[in-house]
Amino acid sequence: MSTKQNKEVFLGGGHNLNMRSSNLVSTLQTLTLLTNTHGSIQLSVDIQADFNSIPEEYHEVFLNMMSAKYLGVVSFGDNPFSQCLPAPKKRWWQIWKQ
Repeated sequence: MSTKQNKEVFLGGGHNLNMRSSNLVSTLQTLTLLTNTHGSIQLSVDIQADFNSIPEEYHEVFLNMMSAKYLGVVSFGDNPFSQCLPAPKKRWWQIWKQ
């Protein structure tokens, strides 16, 4: 991603329109309630985050944090293209070492 780009457009008559680039990441979930009287009722939940507000080097970490918190899925180090490295594995006798 490039650096943040802000642009102001003059609409005339003293009106301005401020625009900035964004990288929106969203997750969509559906919650379903089963009732005796109304059958199934669904609620769609959409959570959005603007990744343009954080440095690019942390995008993957924040994406993993979002997926862990809102989707219950964690993929730290499971992706071959991942820049996140899992914690080194220790043998059982090394648990007290830092």
